[in-house]
Amino acid sequence: MREGSDDEYTEYVTARIPALRRLAYLLTGDGHRADDLVQQTITTLYVKWSRARDADHVDAYVRQMLVRTYLDERRLAWARVRLLWETPEPAPATDDGREDRELVRAALGRVSRRQQAVLVLRFYYDLPVDEVAALIGCSPGTVKTQTSRGLAALRRLLGPSLEDFPLSAARLPAASS
Repeated sequence: MREGSDDEYTEYVTARIPALRRLAYLLTGDGHRADDLVQQTITTLYVKWSRARDADHVDAYVRQMLVRTYLDERRLAWARVRLLWETPEPAPATDDGREDRELVRAALGRVSRRQQAVLVLRFYYDLPVDEVAALIGCSPGTVKTQTSRGLAALRRLLGPSLEDFPLSAARLPAASS
């Protein structure tokens, strides 16, 4: 790295860690896995910093790195290993909408990784189809198909609980554009 590059990298990563962790958490649904995903992404970013720094949109470049790392993670055998010291205790019930979020997060965790990524990027980050397609490395038609199938899967998984859920069937985003 050139002189001063380390400082630029450190400044950029320090400012972006919360946003990267939020995206990673939305994709994985697990804080520890999200931290691992962010760590892996920023380590790769360090190696590729000179190229990333020269990109038109550094944030989009890094977000793409994180999403692709997430999608590729499933191919690795260690990603299927779950190590727990003890069986985790369930969190106490609260009525702040947390149960609804957990319900959607659990359902989101049961759709394919590509559908998870597409749904998070389209509806949480509100990215257009073309940008999601570029991020994931597929055609806009594939993004639309994955969106439609992912939403259909969520509707099936949430089933009867959708009537009581704030994102009722009528308010669940349509898979059009």
